[in-house]
Amino acid sequence: MKTLLKSVSMAALGFAMLGTAGTASAETLTIVSWGGAYTKSQVEAYHKPWIAKTGDTINSEDYNGGLAEVRAQVEAGNVTWDLVDFELSDAVRGCDEGILEILPINELPAGDDGTPAVEDFISGTLHECSVGEIVWSTVYAYDTTKLSSAPTTIADFFNLQDFPGKRGMRKTPKANLEMALMADGVPADEVYETLSTQAGVERAFAKLDTIKDETIWWEAGAQPPQLLADGEVVMTTAYNGRLFNAIVTEGKPFEIVWDGQVWDIDLWAIPKGAPNKDRAWEFIKFATDTTRLADQSNYISYGPVRKSSFAKVTPEMQPHMPTAPDNFKNPLQNDFEFWADYGDELNERFNAWLAS
Repeated sequence: MKTLLKSVSMAALGFAMLGTAGTASAETLTIVSWGGAYTKSQVEAYHKPWIAKTGDTINSEDYNGGLAEVRAQVEAGNVTWDLVDFELSDAVRGCDEGILEILPINELPAGDDGTPAVEDFISGTLHECSVGEIVWSTVYAYDTTKLSSAPTTIADFFNLQDFPGKRGMRKTPKANLEMALMADGVPADEVYETLSTQAGVERAFAKLDTIKDETIWWEAGAQPPQLLADGEVVMTTAYNGRLFNAIVTEGKPFEIVWDGQVWDIDLWAIPKGAPNKDRAWEFIKFATDTTRLADQSNYISYGPVRKSSFAKVTPEMQPHMPTAPDNFKNPLQNDFEFWADYGDELNERFNAWLAS
């Protein structure tokens, strides 16, 4: 709480005019996210209601994550993005680097049930420079028409003998190393302790070695469902929301395996020096209230970060949430502190491994 109170006081000066500026005149916001079904859910749940309320124009842009583009804009003194959807480890690191605005968290609205925001948001989803939005997971899925038997565990993803065929994995160490260790028998609650040792890193890469020659690497979230649909892989890791869209909306014959899911959160953050930072903050407050967060979960299977929102998610969608009881039996929460500390080192190691 000390960090949170500090952030509130530091942010007060930078956002002193909020509340008086409000929605006095229409502006243009550039909002950056991950594209595909995920951005579509944000457009429906957040952008359209905001435009109707304010008359603003929203330029929606896509990126593949990371801090490189924001860092380059800030260092060049030419910031064109007003608001960015970040993974937690990047949001924390960006705040530490001073390339994200510190936010007045105490201005977030209470939940619809009156619960103060700092109590209504799931623990760990409010930070100095970022406000949580959704819970999502990296899972894997398979094409039911391509396999004679159904995989059920994370170990099955690495089992080429019983489940032959190409795999798809994101071209990054994050989630891959964790899944590799769980598949190799490391309990979820010991994964990061193991991965923080040299022996643990070697063990994870040794497990990845077993499927390296059969793996197609993807970078953008739209790719894994397409890889499955095109028959280029028989199973692939993917974001659960992308798979939901392919299965439910497009009717693809895919099945999600939730065992060993690596769950995480996404958060809104404002690049340092954003041209419309005040309006961006007003948008964050609007988009992360109880109703709007529930609305997004009705468009895509990512769970809301406010406790008061879940009851407003439709019964049809609740079973598709990563945190639904049947899906949450062997999960691993991404450790953002671990990736903030070891991310550069493991990215370098991973890229060298790929090239070898």
